[in-house]
Formats: sequence, C-alpha cells, structure tokens
Amino acid sequence: MGDEVKGRADTRAAIVEAAAGLLRTGGTSAVTTRGVAERAGVQAPTIYRLFGDKDGLLEAVAEWVLAGFVSDKAAAAAVATATNADPLDDLRASWRTQVEFGLANPAVFRLLNDPDRAAGSPAARVGRQVLEMRVHRLAAAGRLRVPEPRAVALIHAAGVGTVQTLLAVPPEQRDPALGEAMIEAVLGRILHATPAEAPEGPLAAAVALRAVAPQLGVLSDAERRLLAEWLDRIAAAPTPADNHDADHGGRRPGP
Repeated sequence: MGDEVKGRADTRAAIVEAAAGLLRTGGTSAVTTRGVAERAGVQAPTIYRLFGDKDGLLEAVAEWVLAGFVSDKAAAAAVATATNADPLDDLRASWRTQVEFGLANPAVFRLLNDPDRAAGSPAARVGRQVLEMRVHRLAAAGRLRVPEPRAVALIHAAGVGTVQTLLAVPPEQRDPALGEAMIEAVLGRILHATPAEAPEGPLAAAVALRAVAPQLGVLSDAERRLLAEWLDRIAAAPTPADNHDADHGGRRPGP
C-alpha cells in the first residue's frame, strides 16, 4: 500500500472513530463537521472530500460500528458450530447480545434499520447470514418446525421490534423482561416443544431434510436441486394447523 493510500485510509479511520464517539455520547445531532474535525485533528474540507456530506459520514460510522459487532457474532457462531454447542442455547445468547447492542447504540441501530440504509449495508447482510447459520443448525438438529427463511424473518422482525419498543421509552421505564418474553414467544412458534418431540408430519420432516440436502453426496447435483425444490414446496404448503387458525380468525381456540 502506498504512503498516500495508507495516509488516506488512516485519516478516514480517524474521522470515523471520532464521529463514532460523538454519535455514541450525543446522538446524530452531536456529529457536526466542526466537532468531528476537531476531535480527529483534520480540516473540515477533508471530511467532505472523503464522505461527501454528514449523511455519508453517518452511514460510514454506523457501518463501522456494526461491522465490529457482527465480526464478534460471527466468531461466536463459528465457535458454537466447531464445539457442537447446543443450537438453541447459542441462539438465545445471540438474541440477548443483539438486544443489548441495540440499546447501547441507539443511533447506530436507528440508522441501520432504516430500510433504505439496511439494504445497502454489507455488515447488515453479514449479520443476517450469521442468523441464518444459527437457524440452520436448529433445522439440521430437527428442532425447527417452520421453513428456515420464515424462522429467520420472524426472529429478525421480533428483534428489531423489541429494541425499537424499548428505545421508545426512558431507560428507567423499560421492561427488562420484554426481550426474554419475545424470544420465547418466537421460539414457541418456530420450534418443536421438546428436542425429542416426534416430527409433526411431512412439514417438520421436510424442514429437517432440507437442512442437510446439500450434503447428500449420494445424489447428483441435479438430484439434490430437485430434492430441494420438492422439500421447499412441502415446507411452504399450508398445514392443517394453519388452516384451523385461519378458520378461527388467526386465533387458537381456548382450553
């Protein structure tokens, strides 16, 4: 790397770190060009040259903070996989870490959960892939009773909603049990009641087999693709329980 390129990268990193500190302590309103320039030891025009405007700087800061967090999550997921840790314990621990991160970094959380920003965030995509990895381990273990993409979507939506709800009230008024209640509600929807519970007909069997289908070396590539297509169709089909819920207006009957 040439000195000029290295110097540019170092300057950019210094500006992002300075802006991240201001964002963490004072929110987006604290991230002013003057304040960041003074803290990073650069001239204001340098910020505009590297980031375009304040919005560009905020995006860079949010991405930098999230990238560090996601890197830690990916490492933890890799360790859990390598040590064959219980996939449900791993998912619960990851959920708690995610909620704690959102509450500790409200400005970053809000920036990156803007739909337009999230779609273009490499760190957010990696974070989603880490969640998909954790859900896949549950499916491979026969614990999942809904298709993997649906489970991922439910967990992600619940996590975002939980943090947004908690951030909407003063810290002293927040319900500390809300996060745990939400993840348990989602798990009740996507998992079998117990690890040893027999699969609930073709849906659960299809979900479990779909998780390991790419590893079936006895089949050809074309056969694996065809099998995956069949299993996806089975998993996407409405179940008798779904039809029963729909007949009752989406509500399960009482005892």
